[in-house]
Amino acid sequence: MLINAATSSEAPVIHDLMIKAFIEYKNETPPSSALEETVQSVSDALEKGEKALIAFEEHNPVGMVRFQLKDEGLYFYRLSVIPEKQGKGIAKKVLKSLEEYANKVDVTALLCKVRMTVPKNIKLYSSIGYEVYDEEIVHKPNGINIKVVSMKKEL
Repeated sequence: MLINAATSSEAPVIHDLMIKAFIEYKNETPPSSALEETVQSVSDALEKGEKALIAFEEHNPVGMVRFQLKDEGLYFYRLSVIPEKQGKGIAKKVLKSLEEYANKVDVTALLCKVRMTVPKNIKLYSSIGYEVYDEEIVHKPNGINIKVVSMKKEL
């Protein structure tokens, strides 16, 4: 498996991976906002400093993660693995590459937010050393509230 830093020209690949991975949440209340993103919104984010890693198997993109460097550490989101490749350790490999990137840029913590209604994701992060450090309710514009946990891994 090859995991590369993405460029803004790869926004269509990033978007495609994200939509394929997040489609399973289309019936959540509310659906993931990842499903509202466009190739253009991903490209714009990358041009404004967001970063991404893309995982390839035999030259085929199979996973990705988007991230930003913040004061408190490296904050990642939209971790995506295409459905037919889920459960095969790709997400863990992508997160390991993210840790390696963080070490290179002298960042000492990785952070993410996870919906409490998706315990499999909380379990995934917990299995590789992430700990819940906060819980909050995110208030969406449509009046729906989402319970999320903030998770962190110290490097």
